[in-house]
Amino acid sequence: MKLNEALDTLKTEGYKYTKKREDILTFFSGVDGYRTASELLTFMAEKYDGLSYDTVYRNLHLFRELNILESTDLNGEKHFRLACGHDEHHHHFICQSCGKTKTIQACPMNYIQQDFPGYTIENHKFEIYGRCPSCQ
Repeated sequence: MKLNEALDTLKTEGYKYTKKREDILTFFSGVDGYRTASELLTFMAEKYDGLSYDTVYRNLHLFRELNILESTDLNGEKHFRLACGHDEHHHHFICQSCGKTKTIQACPMNYIQQDFPGYTIENHKFEIYGRCPSCQ
């Protein structure tokens, strides 16, 4: 997803456009991979003195609900990234050091769905964690 698409989604869903929200989305559009709320707060603190974790988390969770951001848990902490914007279903490899992601085209559900006769699977998540070549 690109920055303009994310801002359009906010407007379409009836949420106010603010400079803070634009700056949050700008932060995520400028990085490749998952980032923490702490990293975002450090970035935002340069411009917004006294910005609280509450404001940051409220916006992160709003953006997650609107599918502007994706989230995952790394090392016991929630991490966020700008949604891929891919139309096709896919999963990710996530570097545990730098948060960089790589798309995985294959979906394991294609192979294990037969193990669930009579079940309705409504959603799933598959991620592989490790170290990217730069972090090894």
